[in-house]
Amino acid sequence: MPRAYYQGKYKLKHPEKYVGDPNNIIFRSSWEIRFNVFCDTNPNVIQWGSEEICVNYIKPTDGQVHRYFPDYIMKIKTRDGNIETWVVEIKPYSQSVPPVITPRKHKKTILEEQTTFLINQAKWKAMKAYCDKVGWKFKVITEKELGLKV
Repeated sequence: MPRAYYQGKYKLKHPEKYVGDPNNIIFRSSWEIRFNVFCDTNPNVIQWGSEEICVNYIKPTDGQVHRYFPDYIMKIKTRDGNIETWVVEIKPYSQSVPPVITPRKHKKTILEEQTTFLINQAKWKAMKAYCDKVGWKFKVITEKELGLKV
């Protein structure tokens, strides 16, 4: 039976750009592979790392503090020559918007989708607040931004 998604270790073409352990770059989807290649080979990406930073957030399902490791952090050179730091999360579009509830959907599916959405929103709110505090930018990238058809 084929795997539902790709996972493994990414091998760098430009290890000098990577921040973190260059021998332990884990990807959990073909989308993350695509973004790894972008970061690794794009000359405007000066430095990058995968799951190299962490922020605490309150998980709405249990009210407890949990740790969130966003997928990427990167320093980029903008068109005007400035350097910006971006934190990037790769997620399916369906997990970045409120779930669509239809009469045909099973109640368990609806609950899982709503829970995933609420947890993602809590993570992203905490990361956005952190980024605003330190002068970074935060973006959730979906298959739409990656130019993929699902």
